Amino acid sequence: MMAVNLGRRKFIVYGSAAVGGSLLLKGCGNNQTTTPTSTSGSSDFKVAIALPGAISDKAWNQSGYEGIQLAKQKLGVEIAHVEKVAQPDQTEVLSDFARRGYNLVFAHGGQFDAAIQQIASQFPNTFFVGVNGNVSGANIASLRLDHLQASYLCGIIAAAMTKSNKLAYIAGQEFQATQEELHGFELGAKSIKKGIKVSSIFTGDWNDVAKAKQATLALISTGVDVIYQWLDSASATVLQTASDKNVYAFGNTKDQLETAPKSVLTSAVKHLDAGILYLTELAKKKQIKGQIYKLGLERPDILTLGKFSQSVPKAIQKQALSSKQEIVDKKIIFEPCKDAGKDTFCVKKTTV
Repeated sequence: MMAVNLGRRKFIVYGSAAVGGSLLLKGCGNNQTTTPTSTSGSSDFKVAIALPGAISDKAWNQSGYEGIQLAKQKLGVEIAHVEKVAQPDQTEVLSDFARRGYNLVFAHGGQFDAAIQQIASQFPNTFFVGVNGNVSGANIASLRLDHLQASYLCGIIAAAMTKSNKLAYIAGQEFQATQEELHGFELGAKSIKKGIKVSSIFTGDWNDVAKAKQATLALISTGVDVIYQWLDSASATVLQTASDKNVYAFGNTKDQLETAPKSVLTSAVKHLDAGILYLTELAKKKQIKGQIYKLGLERPDILTLGKFSQSVPKAIQKQALSSKQEIVDKKIIFEPCKDAGKDTFCVKKTTV
């Protein structure tokens, strides 16, 4: 398959003629016009994915791309993708896939929620899935991993490893999934040390390396010595900067221990490829529903912890894995509650 690197793009729209046709993408650098990359399968069932970043980021976007590749391999579907979709371009990218007859369209990130809601009713024959989203409807579902569960375990490890009692969270944007992940990290840490401090920075860009490094250095300068990050192409910068400054960090989405072995304690591994395969199979069987599919640690093929660093003592590893099993066994559950008048989650321990 020949890959098409769309890079940054502008859309060419020729009035009403564009409504029924294919999306044309114009690369800013070379003025070439291209269409989304597609790969034929043996089925007439067509699946596409719109990605906010590069498929080579070794993080969020690569995992989404691997998901539709897995669907092609396992289910024989025809697939297509567009990478580096900027927020202003989301509705046109999703609409174009629907106009071209794609049965199932994944929008890979909670930042696509508004675009999905805007256009889904115009294309009743296409089912849209917001990965990490919080939307549902007649032809809309969301695929959510329980980020709060995994980050809770990382919070336990962070609290045991910190010397300054100052932890931090860095992400690209603030929406429900990142808020849940931040809160889970804080709940896990405070289950070990009640007075621990957790700060957060949202850089506004999942891939901007300079912003990621600036945020990391700013946090370290305040005494933070453990950082939980959720970024895309910029994630390696956070991990490497932490390593350079001799502070700890966590990998995210992929097992990122090898990215910075001196700093990474473990990773919140999110097998989004398996999640995407799961929903594609449901859709192909016409069993997918307009609901939020939330998958957690009970599905270790989808959500789990990565390899532990040798820096993490065996007793702490055991404690984290014991808590993981308690979550699976529903001995630790996260219930909706209010804190200072805001909707959030609280930890409840049961004797089930």
